[in-house]
Amino acid sequence: MRKDKELATQLRRQGKSYKKIREELGIPLATLSDWFRYESWSHEIKNKLSSEASLANPEKIRLMAQATRKKWERIHREWQKEAVDEFPQLKTDYLFLAGLMLYWGEGDKKLENCQVSLSNSDPHLIRLFYLFLTKTLAVPTEKIRLSLLLYPDLVDATQQNLWSMATRISLDRFKKSTIIQGRHPTKRNSYGVCIIRVNSRRLKEKVLKWLELSRQHLYARYDSDVV
Repeated sequence: MRKDKELATQLRRQGKSYKKIREELGIPLATLSDWFRYESWSHEIKNKLSSEASLANPEKIRLMAQATRKKWERIHREWQKEAVDEFPQLKTDYLFLAGLMLYWGEGDKKLENCQVSLSNSDPHLIRLFYLFLTKTLAVPTEKIRLSLLLYPDLVDATQQNLWSMATRISLDRFKKSTIIQGRHPTKRNSYGVCIIRVNSRRLKEKVLKWLELSRQHLYARYDSDVV
């Protein structure tokens, strides 16, 4: 047996891959494949190496998850930095501040759901938040969704038309309503509750960062005057 083939066989039986053998001995991959392609023991080693390199390998899964987590942490920091860079100009916009305050009081603060979502029974409030999204933040109208929470005796199509007219938001932005049961038989809202939302983790990151920055800005300006 050729000396290089003998050395290659020893390394292969030790569980080395073709690439590792090539690195150590300088033998081309094609030559190694020709030497071992009909050896059953070599196929077993190949399968073992493939299994270790596959996604079934817990260590590889852990490393991939770690890399993915670091990637998204970097992206989230970039989105927050965008919010910081944009805030000095936005903070002078009354509509921007109004929209943030509405979200502070009525909006969803859970970052993980990746939604900028606000619900209320006042059409004027929904309309103002819609203007905040479209005019100040330049969210395309097709990205905005509205839906209603209605009591069983309310007609979905009728209520959607009423809300569309009251908010001056196109009816095609309204999706299927959700029927709910009231806790009180008579004391309840006759028009339901409207939910306005945008599915965007990037926008959610920025809105929450703007809320933090606006609080700092307002406290720095006015808190010293509070008795």
